[in-house]
Parts: sequence; structure tokens; C-alpha cells
Amino acid sequence: MLMKCNVGMIDRIIRFVVAIIFAVIGFTVNAWWFIVTAIALVTGILGWCGLYKLIGINTCKKVAKKQQRKRN
Repeated sequence: MLMKCNVGMIDRIIRFVVAIIFAVIGFTVNAWWFIVTAIALVTGILGWCGLYKLIGINTCKKVAKKQQRKRN
């Protein structure tokens, strides 16, 4: 199974910022926030999100442009 990029650069930056925020919350409130932190970090690093795949969202500009060219 090949994972094609479906998370764009702005989306990745947002995921990293959210991961930092949730890591701080995890240290201060509850440790289970680290699960959300791990998900945000992994999807940001890989550039692929399984939920985006299920819903059909693609914020990666390079792949979106290629798919649009194939349709024309």
C-alpha cells in the first residue's frame, strides 16, 4: 500500500503547533493528551493522514495538481 501525500505544508505546520500545545497540556493536565500529540506528529512528519484519505481531502498541492491534470 503506497501512501501518497495528502497533507500540505500549511497543514503540517498546524499539526506541529497543535502537537506542541497538546504536549504541554499532557505534561500539566493528563498524560492521555500525548496520544493526540503522537497522531499530530506522525501525520505531520509522514505527510499522510488516514482520516483525510477516508474523507477524500487532499491539502497537498503537488498531488492535487497532478490529479487535476490527469482528469483533463
